[in-house]
Amino acid sequence: MRSYAFAVISHIAGIVLSAGLLFYCVNEEIVFCPTFCGAAILYFSIHLYVIQMRQVKSWRHVVDCLRQQDLIQMVRSPYKDKVMRELADDLSEALRSLRGRLLDEEVRRQYFEGLLDKVDTAVLVVDTEGYVEWRNRAAGALPDTRYRLPGEFLEAIKAGKSVVRYGKPSVPRDWAIDATRIDLRGCERWLVSLKNIHSTLERNEVEAWQKLIRVLTHEIMNSITPVISLSETLSKRCKACPDDDRNRSYIQHGVNVIHRRSKGLLDFVENYRRLTRIAAPVKSRILVKDFFSDLRRLRPEPYIRFRLPDEPLVWLADRAQMEQVFLNLLKNACEACSERVSPEIIVAAGQEDGELVFTVSDNGIGILPEVIDRVFVPFFTTKSSGSGIGLSICKQIVASHGGNISVESENGKGSCFMLRF
Repeated sequence: MRSYAFAVISHIAGIVLSAGLLFYCVNEEIVFCPTFCGAAILYFSIHLYVIQMRQVKSWRHVVDCLRQQDLIQMVRSPYKDKVMRELADDLSEALRSLRGRLLDEEVRRQYFEGLLDKVDTAVLVVDTEGYVEWRNRAAGALPDTRYRLPGEFLEAIKAGKSVVRYGKPSVPRDWAIDATRIDLRGCERWLVSLKNIHSTLERNEVEAWQKLIRVLTHEIMNSITPVISLSETLSKRCKACPDDDRNRSYIQHGVNVIHRRSKGLLDFVENYRRLTRIAAPVKSRILVKDFFSDLRRLRPEPYIRFRLPDEPLVWLADRAQMEQVFLNLLKNACEACSERVSPEIIVAAGQEDGELVFTVSDNGIGILPEVIDRVFVPFFTTKSSGSGIGLSICKQIVASHGGNISVESENGKGSCFMLRF
């Protein structure tokens, strides 16, 4: 094969020389030479066209390889000059590199699809109308989601709900739903994940009811059992000796006991009503520094210390309800430290991972490991005079503010209550 540059230059030179010779022959009126020169020009022109078409054919081969994703083919130059060989080699290398990237993308796609097929959470990609474009294996087991997401799920996505009830009227199910908006080449799509949490909610609900029933049964039985026993004893004494002065005195004493126990049961029921009637928070902007200053005035004990970071912290909360929470926690901390020679209670605030974090820690007696999981259960208490609703109310107030409260404790070394908002 000849050099591409030499072939093009030689044909152009032939056309130029033939045209010059043709002009000279016509000017000198030389017979037959113009015909020969015209034929030479035609020959060089046609051959130059063939050369260009051969080059175009080579580029078309590259385009066809890209269009058909046949990236295994090698690009070969029809000419042997250095420039064309280097260009062909560069194109071949580019095709190999593109083939490698496409293979990597395909392997990555299959990996993530396989990974999503293994999870038990249904994952779907839907358009704004709810039509399903892709779904994993878990989503294939969901009813009515083969072609389009049910209307209940679409309404929950638009309303920003995290839990939706969907299923047959006789057997409804609770689903945790999370949707993320994505933009694919200017088209809006939703990446939706669905998780059946009905059994989990039912189990938690049953456990909550069991805990509450155990507490209610314990408190009611503690009040009713002695009242029944005492009333039976008083009834027998009234029947045996109704006019005896000693019996009258005994009966009067028994009635006082019944009254006291009935009042205690009434107080218990009233505490339960307080627990179930916490008002919705009225939030306002609170400077944590000012909030701590008010707490310091309400609890002026010298062993209670407040710590704040250098930067000002602003909190959106119901001030009265949060004062109730912190005063309750400080009261419990003071009682836990009552037997310490050098009591120490630290209330701190700070920011962590975009959250506002408060801690109330003490060096008191701590909480026993076997009861630490029940400190927020309504009416559960380890104090002889406690009602068992303080920490339960704290938990409800914190939850109504969108936060959570937790406790860490080591028996004999103190406790630390942590509030995150």
